[in-house]
Amino acid sequence: MLKEAISYSIDNSESVRLVQVTDPHLFADPEAQLLGVNTAHSLDAVLNTIKAVDYPAHFMLVTGDISQDYSNESYQNFVKAIAPLKLACHYLPGNHDDPRIMNLHMQGPNIYGDRRILAGNWQIIMLDSTVPGKPGGHMAESEFDLIESAVKQHPDRYTLLVMHHNPILVECKWLDQHCMDNGSDFIDRVSKLPQVKGLLWGHVHQSLDQSHSTETGSMRLMATPSTCIQFKPKSPYFALDAQQPGYRLLELKADGSILTNVYRVPGNKFSPDHDSKGY
Repeated sequence: MLKEAISYSIDNSESVRLVQVTDPHLFADPEAQLLGVNTAHSLDAVLNTIKAVDYPAHFMLVTGDISQDYSNESYQNFVKAIAPLKLACHYLPGNHDDPRIMNLHMQGPNIYGDRRILAGNWQIIMLDSTVPGKPGGHMAESEFDLIESAVKQHPDRYTLLVMHHNPILVECKWLDQHCMDNGSDFIDRVSKLPQVKGLLWGHVHQSLDQSHSTETGSMRLMATPSTCIQFKPKSPYFALDAQQPGYRLLELKADGSILTNVYRVPGNKFSPDHDSKGY
């Protein structure tokens, strides 16, 4: 039985505009650092950049690893940080999150942990790819059931699937050990649903945007940089990138196409500890 979706009053002829932020890795202590980067300050810099761009977003998606230390305060700090944007926020868990603590403390006006969003011509499904106690992910059969039931209920809406873990390899040997372990099966199964037009995730702390051919057209595959540290693309070993924290803007068009770009904080304020061997 599907739970009721969150609905937005957007005309079917209009685009749905989204902001995605991911992997803030916040601590209870707002002065704490992750590999040389103050994650609270880098999140604030990203949010200030979003505010300055003044993109007319309908709402925000947050794709996991909100916390680094599993603390109540880390989630409360996130809610306080995003409040000035005055955007509804839809979140899902990452491997660094404790879902129970997250759901208890991601509280406030327009903060939602619901699984489905209906907006314009689109349905957005927030998936849980986490495995308790493991950094890697897995898409459980219950999540496939959710996708299939949701698409069956709204067969005339285009669908965006949102998750934390990468279902495809990103050519970082050390990082791809912690991908979605049944990602190929996931891609194959959702490719058979013509409504599914895009997959969106975090986890990999780098940008990716490519197209996957399906039986009925194509599906967009998108990964988004973290709001804190960045992982160096295509590195066989753990390595940090010098690129600045970032976020993604998306326009889900009424015809099922997707316009999207990644943006980063200007300048070079945030410099990680490049001698770090892992975290």
